[in-house]
Amino acid sequence: MPELAPALLAGYFALGLATGFLAGLLGVGGGLIIVPVLVVHFHARGLAPGFEPQLALGTSLATILFTSLSSVRAHHRHGVVDWALVRRIAGGAAAGTLLGALVAARVPGLALKIFFVSFLFYAAFQMWLDFKPAPHRGLPGPLGTAAAGGVIGAVSSWVGIGGATLSVPFMLWHNVPLHRAIGTASAIGFPIAAAGLIGYVWGGRQAAGLPPGSWGFVYLPALAGIALGSVLTAPLGARTTHRLPVRRLKRIFALLLVVLALRMLWTLQSAG
Repeated sequence: MPELAPALLAGYFALGLATGFLAGLLGVGGGLIIVPVLVVHFHARGLAPGFEPQLALGTSLATILFTSLSSVRAHHRHGVVDWALVRRIAGGAAAGTLLGALVAARVPGLALKIFFVSFLFYAAFQMWLDFKPAPHRGLPGPLGTAAAGGVIGAVSSWVGIGGATLSVPFMLWHNVPLHRAIGTASAIGFPIAAAGLIGYVWGGRQAAGLPPGSWGFVYLPALAGIALGSVLTAPLGARTTHRLPVRRLKRIFALLLVVLALRMLWTLQSAG
């Protein structure tokens, strides 16, 4: 791993503190913040020219391995992780993530950025309007749930998240209570992150121009700082989520997504 300025390492650590808290609070893996911040950061430092999105996505998914473990422990203590549902979704989610990561490694960076922005606006719109499911709608059977996991995993690999931005609305649509959906999503994030890490490491193994300290499309200095910060604050976020009203929690989620989408739009405009 290359030597880095202490200020830079402190910046990665601070990013981890913020994303860890949000991971515990909202069930997300933190990638919705990590990816746009790292894309801008890599571009400014001239790291991985042409591969900034892939390096940010792979690094983000790697950090979720640590954030998810810390967050899910806290949610499990509150009894809001549906482990039976996790087992039904995890296999499909892991397979979808691995395939999506291998595809993303060969997609132009601009296409990944546009997909990321579009996805954020979609998720924010859905959460802000607080769609109500039909009272009789239950979760699909094992095959349907596994297929949904595959879609969640594939999209997650393209936006560098643990899947909660899709899995939480999916569970809410099928009448899973919000806090249980958030707790369950935090557990689903681990197989998604593990499969994404494998895919981005393998997909970036021969990419030219990656900075020293890269393991495929995973930047180890950023991973170390972000992971260390996130595991410290994820339990705090998980405790906080059980003290907030449901509607306010959804609005916080939606506003976060809008802010990040606008940030990425600004990045796209600047790049053009």
